[in-house]
Amino acid sequence: MTTARVRIAPSPTGPLHIGTARTALFNYLYARHVGGTFILRLEDTDVARSTPEFEEDILEHLHWLGLEWDEGPAAGGLPERGAFGPYRQMARRELYRAAAERLLAADQAYPCYCTADELDAERHRLEAAKLPPRYSGRCATLTPAERARFEAQGRRPAIRFRIQPGVVVFDDLVRGRVEIDAAALGGDLVIVRADGTPLYHFGVVVDDAAMGITHVIRGEDHLSNTPKHILLFRALGYPVPVFAHLPLILNLDRTKMSKRRSQTAMKDYIAEGFVREALVNYLALLGWSTGTEEEILSLDDLVGRFDTGAIQKGGAIFDRQRLEWLNGQWIRRLADDDLAARLAPFLEAETAARRTDRTPSRAEIVALLPMIRERLPVLAAIGDLVGFLYVEDLVTDAALLVPKRWDAATARAGLLAARAVIEDAGEADFTVPALEPALRGLADARGWKAGDLFMAIRVAISGRTATPPLFESMVALGRERTSARLARAADALAA
Repeated sequence: MTTARVRIAPSPTGPLHIGTARTALFNYLYARHVGGTFILRLEDTDVARSTPEFEEDILEHLHWLGLEWDEGPAAGGLPERGAFGPYRQMARRELYRAAAERLLAADQAYPCYCTADELDAERHRLEAAKLPPRYSGRCATLTPAERARFEAQGRRPAIRFRIQPGVVVFDDLVRGRVEIDAAALGGDLVIVRADGTPLYHFGVVVDDAAMGITHVIRGEDHLSNTPKHILLFRALGYPVPVFAHLPLILNLDRTKMSKRRSQTAMKDYIAEGFVREALVNYLALLGWSTGTEEEILSLDDLVGRFDTGAIQKGGAIFDRQRLEWLNGQWIRRLADDDLAARLAPFLEAETAARRTDRTPSRAEIVALLPMIRERLPVLAAIGDLVGFLYVEDLVTDAALLVPKRWDAATARAGLLAARAVIEDAGEADFTVPALEPALRGLADARGWKAGDLFMAIRVAISGRTATPPLFESMVALGRERTSARLARAADALAA
């Protein structure tokens, strides 16, 4: 039995897209599940749009997700690995040239001298007649003399592959038996540009064959391309791989997820503080299911359970709230030291942006975890939760200090009374078990609602109406600083 070989072949014309990451994950899971090989290949023939920065982004974030490839290009200081390289298309142009010459020699392809203007005019005529775009075949039967005349005019030909009539049939691992009439493919296909670079349809076929790819697992948007690829595989005498087309990722309104309407770059989710475990877990569930109620699955769990037969046909809905819920679940599962290490860069960013005056130590972050872990939907939320602890001169909106049922005078009296309780209690009693009954007792004695008093204190010490638990926040801030902030807030209400 042939060992499975699968690949992810992104084009470095933009940052790693969440759809590409999902496709890479499914290929990785399949390869690891069946003991196959996972290959990374960079399709960089779009020279005008491909950049080293986008390439680095793709490689870095696939690595960050834990999707380590068995074969692929040099990256991160590591050399290229694998016996089927090079793994960048622009370094493989000789293979495409040789394959194109074979097709030309067999008259399965021909030089096309049509200019861009001529093709545009042809397309406009079809549009005006309300007909689908289709190449007319005007260069398909040129005589040697006609070709020579075009050459004399300085025209450089592209190469077109002859699309043979008939129905292309294949069995898709997700969609079952698929039949597409070649007449719907738009006529003979350009496979090599006039400058000698291959188009996607040609390069992908030559590379998949040369690298021994056995299974092509890719997005549903490529389904209409598959007949073209199968015809090219057959014309070149290559074995046709097995295809599996994954469902599209859709927005909540069932429109296609795109960078124009959605957040699609993986780097943006990472910058927000989604952890890798949650992103991998969530991406795996975009179009695939274990068939059980279980939702919290590690990468190893996913490898063990992955089955192409459980991939759904219908679109996969991307639900941001569900992702945040899953992220929170994974944050709660992280060990203290691990979570503190992941939070540290976000707290450093708060200081760099001058929203805080210092960054807490790793030990200080660990000490905060019991009061914040359950409240972190994403790691970047740490600044809003605890930033007030690391600000020297807290700026507070005086209007927020006054609860709805109070006036400014009552709020000021409440803050001063709370400060007196704290001062009288001393350092030894500045603990959560001691603070709560003492301040509740103060509210009862004055005839106040405890919630009103606590809200005024919360705003005074944090500048916000929502924080981690109040008494834990006061202890984290410290008795001296808590007392000073209560006094300053009371002064603000006297102004």
